[in-house]
Amino acid sequence: MCKSSGNKAATMNAYLIPFQQRQPDAIVDEAAADDEEQSSGSGSSRMLKWRGNWVPEEEAKALRHVFDNLQDHFGHQRPDPRVRFYMSLSRNDEQHKDLSFTYTIDGQSCNLPYIGIDICIDLTPKLVHKHGQPMMKDYGKTWVYAYTPDMTMDKIKSYVKAGTGLNVSNDGVDYDPNRNLVAIKAKVHHQSGQPMPSFWVLQEDTQLLSMRENSVSFSRIGSVQEVYDEQPSQQGIHRCVGMFAVSVEVGNTPNPSIKPNSAAGRGEARLSFTLVSVRSWGVTDCVAPIVHSPMQLQWK
Repeated sequence: MCKSSGNKAATMNAYLIPFQQRQPDAIVDEAAADDEEQSSGSGSSRMLKWRGNWVPEEEAKALRHVFDNLQDHFGHQRPDPRVRFYMSLSRNDEQHKDLSFTYTIDGQSCNLPYIGIDICIDLTPKLVHKHGQPMMKDYGKTWVYAYTPDMTMDKIKSYVKAGTGLNVSNDGVDYDPNRNLVAIKAKVHHQSGQPMPSFWVLQEDTQLLSMRENSVSFSRIGSVQEVYDEQPSQQGIHRCVGMFAVSVEVGNTPNPSIKPNSAAGRGEARLSFTLVSVRSWGVTDCVAPIVHSPMQLQWK
């Protein structure tokens, strides 16, 4: 997965996110600041506008914390995010549950159905067909590879265990023990009526930089699918923060009376990641794309 010339330190450097350790929670981007001035209701029912949508005040606070300020995400520089995991009861399918997340922000508990993870997202063009047979079918349309250090995945597993009682299996991820990396096969929405995952690139705002050292902002350049298909300058492996919705699939338990939301008697569970948004810091050459047939690989 990694280039042979790279070592573990070089690989980890692909996930180091500039500025984040010096960016306080109080800093919000200009769009979020503008939204904060637009509110309706009062008290616990107060609604705020975040990126064009009216949301409860608590949710808006969590969205800004995770999406705009890039706080409490999992990664090399986030050894212990202030977030708790729990299983949502929104689905009727007892074997398939959505995970929700509670963030502690300024002493307040705020719920959100998303987590942020330091990743490298693979947007390098792939071979579509080999001798008439599909290779990596629908790559860039319905799914993409997201690479993260194995220590990050281990941390996520420990949070799942602490919050739900579930042990997480290795199904759905590809481990590269030689380079200490994990490749997550992340789903992306692609059908009409579903929000496609937004792709944001780093934009330095000179006015903000003059006011706050090392402040950064991002500009949306399209969806992940549009970047992969239509923007050759962005077709590479990006080091970024990925925002994910996460669900858990629970296998059959020995005792049919045990429900998946019960802490006792659980076996292993499989995590499923859906990419909802990307904040890219730029293309990296420290991580090589997964190649199933290196001698047969053909670029678009």
